[in-house]
Amino acid sequence: MPKRVLIVDDEENIREMTRLALEAVGYEVDEAGSGLEAFAVIGADESWDAVLLDQKMPGMVGTEVLRRLKVMLPTAPVIMMTAYASVDLAVEAMKLGATDFVRKPMTPEILRNALKAALAKGPEHHHSKDSKSTQVTLNGFSVLRAADILDRAPKRPDERCFIVRRPDGREEQVVVEIHPDAVSAVEKVTNDLPLGKVFWTEQAEQFLRDFLWNDGNAPVTGRLTLKGVEHEALAKAARKEAGK
Repeated sequence: MPKRVLIVDDEENIREMTRLALEAVGYEVDEAGSGLEAFAVIGADESWDAVLLDQKMPGMVGTEVLRRLKVMLPTAPVIMMTAYASVDLAVEAMKLGATDFVRKPMTPEILRNALKAALAKGPEHHHSKDSKSTQVTLNGFSVLRAADILDRAPKRPDERCFIVRRPDGREEQVVVEIHPDAVSAVEKVTNDLPLGKVFWTEQAEQFLRDFLWNDGNAPVTGRLTLKGVEHEALAKAARKEAGK
């Protein structure tokens, strides 16, 4: 039985292009030109398998539509689409329950890969509050933190190790390296910071998210350098110094 997908976008040409790209590989597709029209199309029917949702629409923007969609279709993956890309917007959408976030203009291949990856995760993923494993999903690529994988764990306190999983299941390892100057700056401020444990994890994830988003693809296996990181301890020290 073909998967049912709803496209929500106020631009008719985008809806048509998206519909043709998905119907060509066997999806059953319907369209809506706004959030309100999408709610009417869905009605009480919970059998939709996925939703492709534009962010910038008149009347009700995509993130507002997303809030209601996750009540109406709690287990269906929602993939956000936008030409006005920003990491902050992608993070907000993920927090609201979006499964992926693709940037316009997207090729039919990127669109189909993102949808395939979203559907492959299964319904339990889309309403789960446990975000321990998958940290980021962009353009169908999942980024996993590898801190708890012994053979892939960072060997030095100035490294963060991630696994980038492609839509076809292949995995690549990426090491985010904290610049030595940043490590030295923190060591000057405090001696009890656990550098070998969870130091700068959030900032390292943000850096990798930026890289994926701006590149529009997964990086090849390799090393990225994160510079100018400001840990909370550094911020406190700076405020203290400014108040003298």
